[in-house]
Amino acid sequence: MNNIPRFTVQPAPVAAACTDPRIPPREQVVARDLLDRWLREQPDKVFITYADTGESWTYRDLHARVLQCAVGLQQLGVQQGQTVLVWLPNSREHVVVFLAINYLGAVFVPINTAYKGKLLAHVVENSDARLAVVHADLAARLAEVDTARLEQVVVVGATAPASIGRLRVLDHREVLQPASGTLAAPARPIEPWDPQSIIYTSGTTGPSKGVLSSYLHIYTMAGPETWPFVTADDRFMVNMPLFHVGGMGVLYTMFVRGGSVSFIERFDTASFLDTVRQTGTTAVFLLGVMAGFLEKLPARDDDADSPLRLAFMVPLAGDIAAFSKRFGCTIYTIFNMTEVSTPILSQPNPLVRGTCGQMREGVEVRLVDENDCEVPLGTVGEMIIRTDRPWAMNSGYFRNPEATARAWRNGWFHTGDAFRKDEAGFYFFVDRMKDAIRRRGENISSFEVEAEVMAHPAVREAAALGVPSEVSEEDVLVVIAPVEGATLDPAELLEFLRPRMAHFMMPRYVRLLPELPKTPTSKVLKHELRQQGVTADTWDRERAGVQVKADRFGAVR
Repeated sequence: MNNIPRFTVQPAPVAAACTDPRIPPREQVVARDLLDRWLREQPDKVFITYADTGESWTYRDLHARVLQCAVGLQQLGVQQGQTVLVWLPNSREHVVVFLAINYLGAVFVPINTAYKGKLLAHVVENSDARLAVVHADLAARLAEVDTARLEQVVVVGATAPASIGRLRVLDHREVLQPASGTLAAPARPIEPWDPQSIIYTSGTTGPSKGVLSSYLHIYTMAGPETWPFVTADDRFMVNMPLFHVGGMGVLYTMFVRGGSVSFIERFDTASFLDTVRQTGTTAVFLLGVMAGFLEKLPARDDDADSPLRLAFMVPLAGDIAAFSKRFGCTIYTIFNMTEVSTPILSQPNPLVRGTCGQMREGVEVRLVDENDCEVPLGTVGEMIIRTDRPWAMNSGYFRNPEATARAWRNGWFHTGDAFRKDEAGFYFFVDRMKDAIRRRGENISSFEVEAEVMAHPAVREAAALGVPSEVSEEDVLVVIAPVEGATLDPAELLEFLRPRMAHFMMPRYVRLLPELPKTPTSKVLKHELRQQGVTADTWDRERAGVQVKADRFGAVR
């Protein structure tokens, strides 16, 4: 550790702990109390290992850096309860600033590094922040938008720009790494139900909504009670951005356990196993196409020779037994989103194809129609959720009461996701409500179409969507990125799909692209593909004379 000077801390005010047994004590949940606790109990345990250099920080190192940064933020005027924008890639500075903001009892508000223009201006305005910590390579974008109530920008990285509009521009080395100082106590104890973060949704279909989360929400999402099979002895890879709950949430879930994380800037398929071995990673979250990318790597004799013991695969796809054996790890799957706290969770190495798992203890889940009436078993309905622990899900959408009221109507949180449930209590994701395809009277799950297309060995990633039909409703378009070096014949793909899907699900259109457009959190930008529609390079099976018909039992022939 560098020679970081010592700082004094004024003692926090004393207040009685909540006596409700559903609310854990502050030192199990709240960032400030946790950091102080780990300094007392395990100062020399490694908390974070950086994959780029192999550098590691102990809890003592982390505490010193966070305290120094917290003093700097407080000297800039940050107070308990205020929002602070953070616009950084995954980096050492991001980790420290994140926890320093929470150490003050302020609210961490990270921004997606892809944001620009109107979307960036919306987040800046909605956040109500007066201070932002921004990477030098992103700072110029702020000069192009209305910066609302922002007053100061702390720039991380290269030399700070001379000016960003009317804003006061500061170098992080000068203001976030002070040589001395005393940290003033918060006005009151930081409580488990206090706001910890505002995570903005991906904004793939419209202005982002800021999900307001308490410490208790983030704790419950993946804490020791919810994911009991993840322990303090694990090292969990942070392979998603910290502006995404899959990055920030993973880091926090190991922080509350007193465990450790390995930290990478971004997921890379080719170097994944080498990074696992180098960093001693034992657990990983494989979101979206990540597992498929790994599965389609050429097999090696040493694929299972690594410390990896546990992998979350979302969605659950492919041959789970083969993946588990090849990479030497136990597989779990879940359903979760930024707003909730893992209501659905599987058993290890689930055998039920396509499931998200079963309802965990502590939550209630219903599948309902548009009037919130429960649908019959086996019927598709929107998943709505509530919990028996206060503050265990989102606290609403920040400064958006209309969206909050819509989502929380009738006392249940409405996910916007279509599910079905079988007699054994297994839940199956069908689609985002807005992504379902309607073709000639049939509702088609884009998720299920994509799963079957992805089973083809030459397909690396795929997106299914509805495009206008000249007859009525929609036709099915699949946009595919082939495996590197592979060729894919659309007519051959349809032959592969014939025995695998219902006739009405069979794609009419196939478009091939080198890469699918995605957000930095690996979500496919379907709205872009919809806007492009059937392009000149799109293959049309009807024009190609490929017929798809059904026999009397609905099978494709």
